[in-house]
Amino acid sequence: MSLVSTDWVEKNINNIKIIDCSWHMPNVNRDGYNEYLEAHIQNAVFFDLDKNSDQMTDLPHMLTTSSDWEKIVSKMGISKDDEIVVYDNSDVLSSCRCWYNFIYFGHNDKLVHVLNGGLKKWRSENKPTTDIILKVNPTKYTGSERKNLVKNINQINENMNSEEFKVIDARSKERFEGKIEEPRKGLRSGSIPKSMCIPFRNLINDDNTFKNENEILKVFKNTLGDEITTNIVFSCGSGVTASVLALAYSLINNKYMPTIYDGSWAEYGKIKI
Repeated sequence: MSLVSTDWVEKNINNIKIIDCSWHMPNVNRDGYNEYLEAHIQNAVFFDLDKNSDQMTDLPHMLTTSSDWEKIVSKMGISKDDEIVVYDNSDVLSSCRCWYNFIYFGHNDKLVHVLNGGLKKWRSENKPTTDIILKVNPTKYTGSERKNLVKNINQINENMNSEEFKVIDARSKERFEGKIEEPRKGLRSGSIPKSMCIPFRNLINDDNTFKNENEILKVFKNTLGDEITTNIVFSCGSGVTASVLALAYSLINNKYMPTIYDGSWAEYGKIKI
């Protein structure tokens, strides 16, 4: 149950931990944290996608260390057996990256969900928001990395010959085909050799909900054919929308665990000086 409805969250709001993981592309001039301070779902704590990543690299949104992750989650007042719902107020469905991070660091994948439609749908249904910040009681969270759920640039390059897994890029066709410039400076246009492209918006409705499973299956079959395999690695610009594809794919393949090329095009597309 990776996706939960607004009604489900409203019904279970006192029995779950709620996370606001709103993050916006650098060029849209929006601040997820300031928006959280103004209005959020009751009991939600904020997850900063930029700050809660590896601060020792210039690559955005890279997985942090296990010890740092434990400190981050402990400060959020979350325990290992908590049921978690992540939402966002973002056009790039940034909640999916937080969902992936929790699964990577060993939280029970059956206990981590994304609010289908996010804050956009919640508000459209006139469900309540608040500006009251929850007083959190810190925990002692322990994580356990699932290192098979992430790929690095060496593994991506080795896969050119071995073709052990398929790489699917979540960016737009224009970016994938190198027809437009990348939004981040210092990156060339184009894509990883032998990768395929499924723009993440192809799986999302206008109200930011995911399309139904039959529609999602059709989108993936248009790219993969009838082979619904577990050997899929998702990529994008910086590991955010790749997680949208990973969640969508898990809805149609219950044996699939989300696997991301963490560096994504922010790493692979670096212009060498």
